[in-house]
Amino acid sequence: MVAKKVLDWLLEDDQPGVRYRTLTELLHRPSTDSEVRAAFAAIPTRGWAAEILAERSPGGWWVNGEGLYTPKYSATTWRMITLADLGMTREDPRIRDSCELWMRRFRGTDGGVGGNSKGNPHHCLAGNMARSLIRFGYGDDDRVRRTMEWLVQSADPKGGWSCFERGRNLDSWEGMSAFAEYPRSKWTPAMTRTVELGAEYYLERELHRQGGRYAPWYRFHYPVYYYYDVLVGLDFLTRLGYGDDRRLGYALRLLETKRRKDGRWTLDAIPPDVAGYMARFYRDHPSRRPDPKALESVGTPSKMVTLSALEVLDRVGR
Repeated sequence: MVAKKVLDWLLEDDQPGVRYRTLTELLHRPSTDSEVRAAFAAIPTRGWAAEILAERSPGGWWVNGEGLYTPKYSATTWRMITLADLGMTREDPRIRDSCELWMRRFRGTDGGVGGNSKGNPHHCLAGNMARSLIRFGYGDDDRVRRTMEWLVQSADPKGGWSCFERGRNLDSWEGMSAFAEYPRSKWTPAMTRTVELGAEYYLERELHRQGGRYAPWYRFHYPVYYYYDVLVGLDFLTRLGYGDDRRLGYALRLLETKRRKDGRWTLDAIPPDVAGYMARFYRDHPSRRPDPKALESVGTPSKMVTLSALEVLDRVGR
């Protein structure tokens, strides 16, 4: 049972995107509910989504109209990912126009999205774009369908993906998150098999075991962008229906131990949260460190992290 004080906090009017998702995803209110309709209508008028939209160019892009990917994390790609998380959809003509620009600029040679300058799809971008576009309301779009098919084709035969051409790894989670949003009615047998193998890859590693301990995976973040952490893994696996797998035990215990006494969760860090080589690189080249563009303050209770955590616990029946 979610404490009333925590629910009241998530349902505050200051962030209608959080309120809308709490009503629909945590309290399971239907889209016809009057409070749901009011919250949805308010998303572009105040709070984080309204602030992001206020920075949008009339041409449909943020910061510059050329790259759409840089600078991290203030350019179009990153703004679109966040707006999708906050409940915006193509019903808003600004979102619709920006989606068309986004898909056109990152069109893949196969007709999907997530392509680089040569049109070759890249897993992290393709997965992020597919997930966000589905949330925006493009689940029936042929460009999204082709991207989902490419995710099947590019998966490792043993399950999982590689973003870095160094073999499959836990950091390459975006394909799983895209399938977590893609309507099951559209899944082909090959998609089902790809998800099953991908889930097994994460579950057999209990969402955190790969090589030495990598500290950022145990910190909770928002925005996530293309970074992985244990909560990210819990989110897509429980959305995909694996909430009763005993191998989630470690991750669920970690989630519970990080719950504050007041029932909320803290924003531990924001991207780029890295260790090892990249941490040393940013330390030695501070000008190359991306602008994090945080919505909330690190070290304080986070509505976005708390909502995600409570959704996970709701899916596993806790």
